Amino acid sequence: MITSLRLKDFKNFADETLLVGSFTLIVGANASGKSNIRDAFRFLHGIGRGYTLAEIFGGKRWADWEPIRGSPSGIVRFNAAASTGNLGQFALDIKMRPTLCGISDAKFHIQARPESLSGGGPSIVSERLSIGTEDVYSEKILDKPKLNFSRAKPVLNQILHRAYDFADYEKVRTIIDEFHRTRFFDFIPDRLREPAAPGQTVLGDGGDNFPTVLQKICADPARKSVLIDWVHELTPMDVIDFEFPSDPSDKVHLILKERHGGSNRADNASDGTLRFIAMLAALLGNDSGGLYFFEEIENGLHPSRLHLLVDLIERQTATGRVQVIATTHSPDLLSQVSDETFENSSVTCRLEDTNDAIIRRIAELPNAKKLRKSQGLGRLLAGGWMEDALSFTEDNDECGTE
Repeated sequence: MITSLRLKDFKNFADETLLVGSFTLIVGANASGKSNIRDAFRFLHGIGRGYTLAEIFGGKRWADWEPIRGSPSGIVRFNAAASTGNLGQFALDIKMRPTLCGISDAKFHIQARPESLSGGGPSIVSERLSIGTEDVYSEKILDKPKLNFSRAKPVLNQILHRAYDFADYEKVRTIIDEFHRTRFFDFIPDRLREPAAPGQTVLGDGGDNFPTVLQKICADPARKSVLIDWVHELTPMDVIDFEFPSDPSDKVHLILKERHGGSNRADNASDGTLRFIAMLAALLGNDSGGLYFFEEIENGLHPSRLHLLVDLIERQTATGRVQVIATTHSPDLLSQVSDETFENSSVTCRLEDTNDAIIRRIAELPNAKKLRKSQGLGRLLAGGWMEDALSFTEDNDECGTE
């Protein structure tokens, strides 16, 4: 489980930290940096998949890996060198409590240059990994010629093949698994409507293999019952069963059976219904686990059912198997969160007269806890109070340092 992500000179963040809980909501106006946080997690996921820096930044088509948004030079904060002296560099610092192998808290630091000054491609500037009080490796490892580490690929991936001590191998493997087990779901209704090949039981980030993933869940009566109960709650459909007929090419289709005897093919179901059944499939699937990132999680769901979505996510994240980070523009959804999710929610805000953005926990804004009880978070979000409170706080901080 990742507990914090520090972004230094990454996109529009000079030096900001996102604190991460079991279920973390991120709110903020458009262009305030929410998607840039997603890009930072995608960078870490690229490390987990074993890619070189060039592949992480530029994409890997045959592996269905899209480039990090923007040009390589745009990944580094504008004018970063002027304030830090780190020309063309960014850094990410991650704290985590790995869920595998029972190892203690870990810290991972990576500093990279997306564009080489000499035209030789992106490179690692510094990197270190510590678990508990022990350094598995430090920045100096890149400066040891005998080890012959390439700066074109994260050391974390290279050292895995040199960790001859079994304990070190397990530690490194655990950190890589934490990054690898991250998903970025952005369900596309047309993909959810497509039939799937038999045996394809991993839900794609866009919704690929939707019928066969549901088919696998329904093979377990207990999971099927839970799935249908949630479909009842989250949608107006009176679904009592799912059917999975095959066509002449053996592709599996999805049919929703309703109580009154009608059938509704996935082709005819609404976009919102499909998106949220897909979300259920992601959270309830046999192989669910790791960190799931959802953008604008409320899309397609009626406001009256948002509390059910929040309840579903909070129940699933409470099991410890899955961690969810989601962005939202919905005041109604924000009003439904539990005390724990409130404490783990943050707001991003672009500072006036600058390209830089900041990240602050909502609970730490002035009087936020009292105002939440008296007015509700949704009203505070809709009225722009959070951005105003951030601007006021930052202005006062700046005045206090002069």
